[in-house]
Amino acid sequence: MELRSVWCVVMTCLFHTSCADKDFFTSIGQMTDLLYTEKDLVTSLKDYIRAEEGKLEQVKKWAESLDLLSATASQDPEGFLGHPVNAFKLMKRLNTEWGELESLVLKDVSDGFISNLTIQRQYFPSDDDQVGAAKALMRLQDTYRLDTNSISTGELPGKRSFKPDCFELGKIAYSDADYYHTELWMEQALKQLDEGEQSTVDSVTILDYLSYSIYQQGELERALDYTKRLLKLDSSHQRANGNLKYFEYQLAKQQKAEAEEAPNDKAKREREKREASDKKGIPADYLPERRKYEQLCRGEGIKMTPRRQSRLFCRYSDNNGHPLYLLGPVKQEDEWDRPRIVRYHEFLSDSEIQKVKELAKPRLRRATISNPVTGVLETAHYRISKSAWLAAYEDPVVDKINQRIEDITGLNVKTAEELQVANYGVGGQYEPHFDFGRKDEPDAFKELGTGNRIATWLIYMSDVSSGGATVFTDVGAAVWPKKGTAVFWYNLFASGEGDYSTRHAACPVLVGNKWVSNKWIHERGQEFRRRCTLKDASVPVCAFYHGFCTLQTAHLS
Repeated sequence: MELRSVWCVVMTCLFHTSCADKDFFTSIGQMTDLLYTEKDLVTSLKDYIRAEEGKLEQVKKWAESLDLLSATASQDPEGFLGHPVNAFKLMKRLNTEWGELESLVLKDVSDGFISNLTIQRQYFPSDDDQVGAAKALMRLQDTYRLDTNSISTGELPGKRSFKPDCFELGKIAYSDADYYHTELWMEQALKQLDEGEQSTVDSVTILDYLSYSIYQQGELERALDYTKRLLKLDSSHQRANGNLKYFEYQLAKQQKAEAEEAPNDKAKREREKREASDKKGIPADYLPERRKYEQLCRGEGIKMTPRRQSRLFCRYSDNNGHPLYLLGPVKQEDEWDRPRIVRYHEFLSDSEIQKVKELAKPRLRRATISNPVTGVLETAHYRISKSAWLAAYEDPVVDKINQRIEDITGLNVKTAEELQVANYGVGGQYEPHFDFGRKDEPDAFKELGTGNRIATWLIYMSDVSSGGATVFTDVGAAVWPKKGTAVFWYNLFASGEGDYSTRHAACPVLVGNKWVSNKWIHERGQEFRRRCTLKDASVPVCAFYHGFCTLQTAHLS
């Protein structure tokens, strides 16, 4: 049974090359495999416990029988051994049976469990996964303005989980010189310890981290208070004693300077102090767009006025009389007006979604971005997901999806990119970006030979309990995931110029598992499908690929 378990693990990882691909934290879908791995290990551990218990039961029975025998024999040793059978059995026990007992006691029954653990350990998450998941928690904390206490008690919107290790989160933040989050999580760890919760670390260790992280943020008085508290618990703490003298010296120097400063300087200092307090926890590279992005992710700052809202409609559409949709029109809903974003309901069935996931999951790899300077594909901290590409010939379902997109949009998908399937990880996100290549990226899609990305078709393959919206930062729009629906927008104007209002982002997934599919449609092949105009162009450019303009008006032109 143990050998079979080990063999299954080996074969699973041979046929599913994703075992060798780490970055587990970037895909919830692949992380589910880890749950089954852990379940298998627990089963193996229980088998080992049963084997140990069986061995101990045999030893116990042997001891009990000998205890009874010894009690009887010790009452009249000579009379007991006067019986030849008893004398023989004593010789046999000491010569043979005690040796067998020794072998039983020394028998190692852990081999199966250790073998299974050793084989599976090579597919365990790495230190990078642990750090990545911890940073994701902090990103969620900032984006959705979550209370540290709520997270530490395992409470998130709509869900309850096990408590996180607050000290470990603080330590990871500290190693990244993120003293703001170090303070938050160390304070929470200290609070839990003060309330009597069991912990593997003591107050002295936490206070050591806490005082230094607060000092690094320029709060000398608080850093000094925590240092004094530490020394009350451990007066011989070498580093704390050194810090105490240093903090006291620096504080006295600061207070002296403040006492001698002019009124104007004092007002300036107070203003700078308030500004520093307002900026606490905000990274130095924090851009105004990020504030907008995070607001939209929380459902704040959406810029749709009632007047504009009144012009958005839901409708049944036959796609300009397309034969497939005359009797069964598609359900179309306007999500936004400028840029025009349209949602199509019931685009994919549950069975189709399941099939796409089955095809993609073994091939999921960490999603990459194109370096704007070098053009090289690389991973980035602001894109936390894994993706796979599916070609039409691989399965009839993929082929049907492509054809359906072409029928609804009226655009040629033969020159489009393959269907990209993405699964987001812990706090999975993709910060603001454009789908199309800008003028400063002339070689963005050169190797494809199909021109720029004219349009995006985004399919939501799962509902998301909380978070995970697609937001358009320039216009203040937010589109929320709904399983089976798809949203569509043009990235380029009809002139071929890029529509910069389509800059968008995937918000961090707070609770849930987000699966999406993307179909990026390119310029080539659309010459007779979308009329080319000059009205949106800042320069007289007409042809967006081959120099054609047509009078044919296509759907959503």
